[in-house]
Amino acid sequence: MRIHIVVPITSDSFNDQITEEARSFLGDDVGLEVSCLRYGPASIESFYDEVLAGPAILSEVVQAAAGGADAVFITCFGDPAVPAARELVDIPVVGGFEPAVSTALNLGERFSVVTVLENVVPMISGLATRMGIAGRMASVEVIDTPVLELHDGEMLLKGLFEASCRALSAGADALVLGCTGMLGVAAALQARLESERVSVPVVDPTGAALGMLLTMHSMGLKPSRTTYMPPPDKERTSAIGV
Repeated sequence: MRIHIVVPITSDSFNDQITEEARSFLGDDVGLEVSCLRYGPASIESFYDEVLAGPAILSEVVQAAAGGADAVFITCFGDPAVPAARELVDIPVVGGFEPAVSTALNLGERFSVVTVLENVVPMISGLATRMGIAGRMASVEVIDTPVLELHDGEMLLKGLFEASCRALSAGADALVLGCTGMLGVAAALQARLESERVSVPVVDPTGAALGMLLTMHSMGLKPSRTTYMPPPDKERTSAIGV
């Protein structure tokens, strides 16, 4: 199996870390490719960023499928361009949100998302409403740290712990890391919560997404053509050919 990861930003500075993180969830028999965007934002932290990134994301997905990839992970918690990508290719495509919250809902009655900035809270709330699970989302907590500043592991863990405590007070039974840039901290956060507060699962969106793609591939599943219908044939103008 070959999985292609689309990093929906214009820099490749995270590619090595993302590859290392992904490898920790995959067996040696799984091929892995990582690409970033030719055009778009430096990070996705708003609806505006999401729209700007969309065409370039779709270009990467189409190229990955044409190149023989068996599945695509768009590594962003906001699931940018995921529905559109499913219309264009006949392989499984996921972002971070759907796999992570689906996993959390199998581990506890209510979950909270711990994310980066207030800007993304409406995006997360909208995704929960679209999935029909808003009633099981206890809260969305923020650590007030931009995506591009998540590199300080100690400070990140401190912020996540404090936000997780607020989530537990709001009634969460499971926690979801609300940014795929929160690399390598899920296990440490879960251990700290268990030692200082309570034992609750912390879902890493990258691990959840890759696990879901492995399952879909093993079951021979791909996007439904009654939901994700191919776009109608018509003239379209795009700077990047999608």
